Amino acid sequence: MGRKKGLPEFEETAPDGFDPENPYKDPVAMVEMREHIVREKWIQIEKAKILREKVKWCYRVEGVNHYQKCRILVQQYLDSTRGVGWGKDHRPISLHGPKPEAVEAE
Repeated sequence: MGRKKGLPEFEETAPDGFDPENPYKDPVAMVEMREHIVREKWIQIEKAKILREKVKWCYRVEGVNHYQKCRILVQQYLDSTRGVGWGKDHRPISLHGPKPEAVEAE
């Protein structure tokens, strides 16, 4: 008895038969949709972790100049952490969505 060669392949898109109005209509599509959502959340979490490591590295390398040199990385990290994690789906989008751009007054 041998092991299977290669990694399992996952669908990168949401399932076709899922109906958000009636999620219990097709139980298989509902489970596939739940797995899709979990997979996407894990991807977002891992991207935020990678950006956090880059920010740490930038702070160590740049020293006192990190305010200017690491600004873009910090902004990317903060944007990547908004709305990421578990239990944030039921909060208003204004609390966990990306920051709205400031409108300049004339």
